[in-house]
Amino acid sequence: MKAVLSIAGSDSSGGAGIQADIKTIAAHKLYAETAITALTAQNTTGVYGVVEVDPEFVAQQIDVVFDDIRPDAVKIGMVSSAAIIEAIAERLVANEAKNIVLDPVMVATSGARLIDDGAVEALVAKLLPLADIVTPNIPEAEVLCGRAIAFDEDMESAAKELAEKTSGAVLVKGGHGTERADDVLVTEHGRVVWLRHKRIETENTHGTGCTLSSAIACGLAQDFEMQAAVSKAKSYVTGALQYGLALGRGNGPLNHMWDY
Repeated sequence: MKAVLSIAGSDSSGGAGIQADIKTIAAHKLYAETAITALTAQNTTGVYGVVEVDPEFVAQQIDVVFDDIRPDAVKIGMVSSAAIIEAIAERLVANEAKNIVLDPVMVATSGARLIDDGAVEALVAKLLPLADIVTPNIPEAEVLCGRAIAFDEDMESAAKELAEKTSGAVLVKGGHGTERADDVLVTEHGRVVWLRHKRIETENTHGTGCTLSSAIACGLAQDFEMQAAVSKAKSYVTGALQYGLALGRGNGPLNHMWDY
């Protein structure tokens, strides 16, 4: 059985973060491993508290996983401080990690800020160069590129700009648009691929980005080509949104087990 390591924050409501990653990996019938970077007190209405894990302990979690059940892919989610980012980057390099998926989580679905400015700089300097694919949504791409993104050409330009800073591909997600959920992929070979899809009308989108990035990691762990891994992951998330749940008073979670 292939294994996928999620390096991310814990979501006490179970809809995003580590919990969403475990559900996604299990739904793909792979083995889930974790290195927790932060504990959050949150639910579908918002984030009410965050406690960061000591960077040395984050590093230790990564090392012991690689030492025993080596992951075939790594997904990186919420990393809220520069020190944690530096620890992650150092240990991934030392352990020669492969198939690294970076989801630059900066703002929760509820609107809560999850990362400080120093961490953004460290993420760009330390983690972007290691990533086989980076999966920002439009607001995150705007932060990483330092400019507004309003049209398709802006998305494509941002994806190309970020691709120059990584070792692989970039997927800029357009789900924040009004009528469409079109994503643009710049592959590791520089090819531009648009993944067009009509927007699914639902408020239950808690953990969508976490789920997509984990699903991509599952594809890469199974040796899919990048475009195939992204396409299959997008189809999985579409199903999880369509067959959603009516849980909570805010932005509810996806149905990760919709295909069972």
